[in-house]
Amino acid sequence: MAGIHGTLWEAIALQRHKAGADPDAPPRRLALPAGWEPEAAAALAALAPGAGPVSLHRAAEAWIGRVISRAGQSGLIEPTAANAFAEGLRALLLTRRGAPGAEVWQGRRSTEPPRFVLNLPAFLEPEGGFDTEGYAEAVALGIRALTALAGPEATRLRLGFADLAGLLCGLGLAYDTEAGRATAAAVAALTRGAAEVESGRQAQRLGAREPVALLWPAPPAATPVPGLAEAARAALDAAAGQPGLRHQALIALAPADAVEALLGAETAGIAPLAAAMRPVLTAAGTLAEVPTRAALRAGAVPALLAPVAPAAREAMRRAVSPFLHVAVPAPAALPGPAQGLPRPEPVRRHAGSTVHVAIGGHRVALRTAEDAEGRLLEIAFTLAKEGPAFRGLMEGFVQSVSLGLQAGVPLATYVEAFAYTRFGPAGAVEGDPAFARATSLLDWAFRRLALDYLGRRDLPDPSEEDCAPDALASVAQQAPLLPLDLPALASPRGRRRSFKLVG
Repeated sequence: MAGIHGTLWEAIALQRHKAGADPDAPPRRLALPAGWEPEAAAALAALAPGAGPVSLHRAAEAWIGRVISRAGQSGLIEPTAANAFAEGLRALLLTRRGAPGAEVWQGRRSTEPPRFVLNLPAFLEPEGGFDTEGYAEAVALGIRALTALAGPEATRLRLGFADLAGLLCGLGLAYDTEAGRATAAAVAALTRGAAEVESGRQAQRLGAREPVALLWPAPPAATPVPGLAEAARAALDAAAGQPGLRHQALIALAPADAVEALLGAETAGIAPLAAAMRPVLTAAGTLAEVPTRAALRAGAVPALLAPVAPAAREAMRRAVSPFLHVAVPAPAALPGPAQGLPRPEPVRRHAGSTVHVAIGGHRVALRTAEDAEGRLLEIAFTLAKEGPAFRGLMEGFVQSVSLGLQAGVPLATYVEAFAYTRFGPAGAVEGDPAFARATSLLDWAFRRLALDYLGRRDLPDPSEEDCAPDALASVAQQAPLLPLDLPALASPRGRRRSFKLVG
């Protein structure tokens, strides 16, 4: 086949899949390397432009061809080096070590510079180490590709890494430990050093525009990973020895898009592991729980999979930020608990339950995590039939609730705020004998949590009329929404009934 002969694609056996970018999207016929999981097929469906059949090699060669063409036009590489450059990019993708962001695959313009992401667990060595040489080469390839895509005059690039949590599990290191933070800081230092070395090489070819930094934060003197601290120090020293740099900024962590899923990364940037199990949609259309890749790497060490407190995420952010050109955004600050309320201290244990139901015909899974005393620490939803925008909003919502629970906000506060909230999907609840109807996903979920964790049985099912799409609590609600007057009903329940969420 044209475009394959003489390249790495020639030795790759492809397997056919049928998947959509999300459960509601029409499925596409896809071809991926044999052994890649179904989630990668859905990611390719989201990345490849159009709606027809597509294979990984055709979608990848589209952006690889643009990179090589622009690199040659700008003088970034010699014509004789084009084939080696292209093969390097193919190798990164086929080993699932790195690839550019969704905007590059789709060939669309963005207000942000293009991004290139490296999947950290893919650099784990069989004996348990980290391939520092391969990682430094991957960083250089990513910077070269981004320069070609953004143009030789671009001063800011966005190279980042993903799934730090998965890497730490593979190395046998807990996230919330000094050893885990030292390893993360060394990886970040190696990333920056290797990136600036490549920027220095480009400066020698295209002209220097920025001075090198001579004062660095000290990288970790040692880590539990053999050779990692030494490689980070050597990379920073090599960067300091460059005569000048071509770019102002190179390293930036960014929210995940479909590329992370294509590479097999389970978390974005430095985010901690969400859970030890993940839901998958079976061929029969039902939800099933399977171990995450991080859980499989962790093996019989459950402490590596324990949920972490917000303070642990903040400590990790402080550890890696000195080596990034754009600091990792801190998690949103939450108000402290009311005076006199105890602040529960999360215990390093991941327990809880998963409840599968259908609400108005939409399949939903509610997962919980508890501490050793059975107190609720985290919640998460899996939605099998909603679009990516809605799922993204729900993921942000449950993360905020989980952070609040860990900071000491009482569950009863959330129950009072979100029980009987009204938006679709709504209607009959199937799979939960304790509840017959719900006015929304949040209504069912928080009444379920109130029953399980607070023993509350004073939250009856809403009526069928309340669950109807056009249900309104009073005639006054038929009035225009603006200007908004102060609500006449003082209770939280009453205030909720005086609004309608429309999509």
